[in-house]
Amino acid sequence: MAFLQDYSTGVLICTFILLLMLYHLFTGSRNEPPGPKPLPLLGNLLKLDVDRPHLSLLEMAKQYGSVFTVYFGPKKVVVLAGYKTVKQALVHHADEFGDREIMPLFHDFTKGHGIIFANGESWKEMRRFTLTNLKDFGMGKRTFEEKIIEETCHLKEEFENFEGKPFESKQLMSYAASSVISAIVYGPRFDYTDPQLRNRVDRANESVRLSGTASVQLYNMFPWFGPWIQNWRLLMKNLELDIKEITDTVEGLRQTLDPEDLRGLVDSFLVRQQTVKESGEKDSFFHEQNLIFTVGNLFVAGTDTSSTTLCWALLLMAKYPQTQRRVQEEIDGVIGARQPLTEDRRNLPYTDAVIHETQRLANIVPMGVPHMTSCDVHFNGYFIKKGTCVFPLLTSILWDEEEWESPHTFNPSHFLDEQGRFVKRDAFLPFSAGRRVCLGEGLARMEIFLFFTSLLQYFRFTPPPGLSEDDLDLTPLVGFTLNPSPHKLCAVKRF
Repeated sequence: MAFLQDYSTGVLICTFILLLMLYHLFTGSRNEPPGPKPLPLLGNLLKLDVDRPHLSLLEMAKQYGSVFTVYFGPKKVVVLAGYKTVKQALVHHADEFGDREIMPLFHDFTKGHGIIFANGESWKEMRRFTLTNLKDFGMGKRTFEEKIIEETCHLKEEFENFEGKPFESKQLMSYAASSVISAIVYGPRFDYTDPQLRNRVDRANESVRLSGTASVQLYNMFPWFGPWIQNWRLLMKNLELDIKEITDTVEGLRQTLDPEDLRGLVDSFLVRQQTVKESGEKDSFFHEQNLIFTVGNLFVAGTDTSSTTLCWALLLMAKYPQTQRRVQEEIDGVIGARQPLTEDRRNLPYTDAVIHETQRLANIVPMGVPHMTSCDVHFNGYFIKKGTCVFPLLTSILWDEEEWESPHTFNPSHFLDEQGRFVKRDAFLPFSAGRRVCLGEGLARMEIFLFFTSLLQYFRFTPPPGLSEDDLDLTPLVGFTLNPSPHKLCAVKRF
């Protein structure tokens, strides 16, 4: 009996010591960024809205300043808030804040390969290769524009098939954006009825949604829970199907490869593989895993960001019909009935302002993609250790009250001067900045402009019968990116 009492006392003492160690570990040194006091193991979870953590972090920034520390469970994170602070870190201290924090879920997705959730020489080589080939295949040039214009024609036909009746636009927008990526990566586009395209888009949309759920965020904090979390199991199932599909498609392209007639980025990668093999080079980064995950990264990122932005844009047009009418009057006056082109942007200042304001207000990647410090950093008077996870809080830039006159309302005038001319704003950073800026920014900007102007030229978007503009809800869905809540709109032909 005495032995059991001594054993129990020993366990209690050890537990107390462990809790003290965790507490001191959490509180850190005096010159580290401030933040709320964490609880052992739970960190600051009780102070966070795990469904919408970016809003909780915005409130914390008001109390602790533009550089502060918060604990997602046992995970220490330094948050950067506000335009000036984020730009200073990502642009002026690009090397120090330039690594990627690869959280457990991101590691599950890519195992450190590809171009988004990777670091070191492999990431540099894959990013350099991808950028070079996107430019070679026409990013920012007429050839890219032609692929997107072709897709706008298919999308308009799909919208027209609804004959002005209510429908959800998310899937069709995703099909269009994914088909553009297919044309760039593989060569041919996919028809919207193709089961491969439909399944890929459905899985991608589901994975983006699941990645932002509370249970998956808890998995990132406590990865040993993985096998018991249903959403994590669904994500791994989707990943397995994605890998098989990409592998099969790549193998088909390999069998029909003609080095003198490259169809897309995959062909370029396969040719580089052959060159490396023939040269006898060892430890090359041009291996199958980098190919598979680079292709996967391009499809998910290229499909979700553009389609989500366009869904927000159409919803806002239906919500604010006066803005929609003004956009259409400008398009009618400048373009008329011909196909909109990228070069028209400079003559459509109000339309361009509406697109930029949509991206600003929609704030679709609110916390950015996590960074990690590559070395010890002295920043804004604080010491941040090497290997610290850093959140560049993009919400705090796009909604920065010091940068925007009415940050929480839809106001295209943010991007117009008194004469109605378009004005660039330094704090417009929806694609982030620095070494990790979105490499598909040029493609996304062209896609969004051409799709938006083509659709607004041809259709008037309204709420379904029986609903008013006030009934359209702008509350976003929970997810890694912020999509509009499920809704239907009517696309009414203008002529």
